[in-house]
Amino acid sequence: MKPDIKWLDNPEVFRVNVLPACSDHQFYQSREEMKEGKNSLSLSLNGTWQFLYSKNAKERPEEFYQSDYAERTFEEIKVPCHIEMAGYDKIHYINTLYPWEGHEFRRPAYSLLGKAKWEGMFSEAEYNPVGSYRKKFDLPSEFMGKRVAICFEGVEQAMYLWLNGEFVGYAEDSFTPSWFDLTPYIKDKGNVLAVEVHKRSTAAFLEDQDFFRFFGIFRNVTLYAKPQMHVEDLWAKPVLSEDGTGSLGVDLKISMQEGMTGRAEITLTDKEGKELLTHTMLLPGDVRGKQQCAGAFREISCEMSQRDLGKVTAWDNHNPYLYHLQVVLYDEADRLVEVVPYQIGFRTIEIKDKVIYLNGKRLIINGVNRHEWSAEGGRCIGMEEMQKDMACFLRNNINAVRTCHYPDQIPWYYLCDKNGIYMMSETNLESHGSWQKLGGTEPSWNVPGSIPQWKAAVLDRASNHFETFKNHVSILFWSLGNESHVGDDIEAMNVFFKDKKDGRLVHYEGVCQDRSYEDTVSDVESRMYAPPAQIREYLENNPKKPFILCEYMHDMGNSIGGMGSYIKLLDEFEMYQGGFIWDFIDQAILVTDAVTGRKVMRYGGDFDDRPSDYEFSGNGIVFADRSEKPAMQEVRYYYGLHK
Repeated sequence: MKPDIKWLDNPEVFRVNVLPACSDHQFYQSREEMKEGKNSLSLSLNGTWQFLYSKNAKERPEEFYQSDYAERTFEEIKVPCHIEMAGYDKIHYINTLYPWEGHEFRRPAYSLLGKAKWEGMFSEAEYNPVGSYRKKFDLPSEFMGKRVAICFEGVEQAMYLWLNGEFVGYAEDSFTPSWFDLTPYIKDKGNVLAVEVHKRSTAAFLEDQDFFRFFGIFRNVTLYAKPQMHVEDLWAKPVLSEDGTGSLGVDLKISMQEGMTGRAEITLTDKEGKELLTHTMLLPGDVRGKQQCAGAFREISCEMSQRDLGKVTAWDNHNPYLYHLQVVLYDEADRLVEVVPYQIGFRTIEIKDKVIYLNGKRLIINGVNRHEWSAEGGRCIGMEEMQKDMACFLRNNINAVRTCHYPDQIPWYYLCDKNGIYMMSETNLESHGSWQKLGGTEPSWNVPGSIPQWKAAVLDRASNHFETFKNHVSILFWSLGNESHVGDDIEAMNVFFKDKKDGRLVHYEGVCQDRSYEDTVSDVESRMYAPPAQIREYLENNPKKPFILCEYMHDMGNSIGGMGSYIKLLDEFEMYQGGFIWDFIDQAILVTDAVTGRKVMRYGGDFDDRPSDYEFSGNGIVFADRSEKPAMQEVRYYYGLHK
């Protein structure tokens, strides 16, 4: 297949040759490596890459991916990093509007009853920057003879991929991993990986979040070697019963060399190392037709049905108890081939009598919305920032987080599991500027809406989200996205999550824009910035659903006053479950002032960016350097009343 620059303009093309989304598990070739935290089956490609910047697709070096392309013209860039933060292009912050408003007239493809002109919108634009990346690498000895895959954990906004001059694939969806199979094109030595990243594509209509508009490879890039037998996907299904007993089921997708046999051993142990479960599956076993062939390998699906475990310790904010699940693959000669560890927990989340209960107790959300942010790196953050955020949560009685408005980096989910932070994990979707104009609701060209040609793209985002993070006990709610109005396509996303029957609740605030979807989208009544009187009015008038404020307080300037009025409602109405403060951290960038030479924080509008919402990027209860604002005292006090 040949790549096509016109894919940028077409919402029906959003993934080409991308491997199916899978669980975020790690895998090792021995127990010793697992215990030591070393992994000879993975190779980070983070670091220095060759780089070229172009203003638009027409000016990009089209043949840059060829192995013998002249390298003298290349500069260098760090990966991961936003291209803007490396000194290229323009830094731009905008909230509701699309970033091109006032510069270009654009309407989404197939909108306005199909009359919208869209061909060439991004592929032929005078301004649509392109980053051309190259990375040379050799395979480690442990990779030799194995299948090799690459995982891009986050690339904004559309990427084309080549290896050794051969086209590999294309992907959108900036905030979930994109996996590609490199096996057909890989060499032992002298590999040339090439990635072409476009700042905007039709994905831009779906990624209109309230943030700085960056592009580039901003999360980890990792090579993985797959053994002859490999766990492609793991879905652990822990169940907690009312009597405190637990059971566990496990679904596996395993790829294995044609003609090979072996077994999978599944064990579960508690924190003290006591074994609660051991189970053996013969491979390939009776797969009942659930078998796919890919060259010399086949993929089989196998299932361990629910196994009783007796009494288990429930996971919650006060006691985030995790059990150790392990899947070990052996070949027919009884040689260990692969080890897959995962930490799981047992908890229930349900609605009874219109009240949300966690493990049989009413759930109270002392939450915040959290963008991923670093004053020096933008949305390119590391473990140090994540650990600081977690420590801040714990010392200030924050027990819940909404990932606004996209899935976060993988390590954040593990930290929430470990520390007992309740998650509302949000799908990468916001189309605010397509329906809210001049502060009013006007969805004449809203996407995805009920436009058939946009449905597959948003369902793909839902699938990427679910499949990657489905094993995390901290996730209580799947959120369909943010401020994207509502319609048949979002209704289909709700159906997707419900069909998984994983016991979690589904959230979407936009139902309040069109009540005709009230019974088919969202398990909860969710609103933004509703005053206490409005919440009271809803709860006193035969409400259909429990009430959550997905955003409230809006901590901008000297804010958070009046928080006590919301907290009082928790004592008055069981159906009021609390909410998520907007938001956790200021989005501001640390720069050197040209006049004083001092390091200073710059907000939206400070970079001559237009249109802009200016200092609206500073809504946090902590500053961009993670120091706490005075407002945090209020948060700590009131959230401490309902720990």
